[in-house]
Amino acid sequence: MASGVIAVVDYGMGNLRSVQQALARVAKGGDVVVTSKASVISRAERVVFPGQGAMPDCMRELDARGLRDAVLEAAKNKPFLGICIGQQMLFEYSEEGGVPGLGIFPGRVRRFPVEKMRGGDGVRLKVPHMGWNRVVQARLHPLWNGIDDGARFYFVHSYYADPADFSTVAGVTDYGLPFPSATARDNIFAIQCHPEKSAQTGLAFLSNFICWSP
Repeated sequence: MASGVIAVVDYGMGNLRSVQQALARVAKGGDVVVTSKASVISRAERVVFPGQGAMPDCMRELDARGLRDAVLEAAKNKPFLGICIGQQMLFEYSEEGGVPGLGIFPGRVRRFPVEKMRGGDGVRLKVPHMGWNRVVQARLHPLWNGIDDGARFYFVHSYYADPADFSTVAGVTDYGLPFPSATARDNIFAIQCHPEKSAQTGLAFLSNFICWSP
């Protein structure tokens, strides 16, 4: 297990205590801290980048707290986990508010097309996508170790990442249309669902992140 600091980035968007508590359950020997200090992020062994709310607000608050550079640097050289909006912010541009993201992954964040959202039985699907759904593993990855292909995770979102580079897709979920629910490259893994709210499967996923040595 990790022995260094695991920094959960706090830029003022969302309740991060559930993320901290879930990580603390699996990070025996690791110190899980919720922080809004760039210096703590820079010194951390691992970085978790969660988020809730609207993309324009998240990007504005990240910059207002002077955390953009610390997050970009961490994404270059540390085990880095993006969760929910923390996945979407890694892309170049979001249709939500028409704002640029951090540009770490090529691609855009798109809104579910409400008028086309229907299940296999023809029933209209609600947006936001809220509740449990399956994640089909698009490729092998250490963060999927011990997790069944098609395992169920908890989602709450109206937008989804659409990578320009298909090789970054690590998981796919079907909700009216198949969308990339997990993306990964080098030391970065990002997932649209909330592993901290996904029971034992989510804890197994977070445990894999704690043990990951990319």
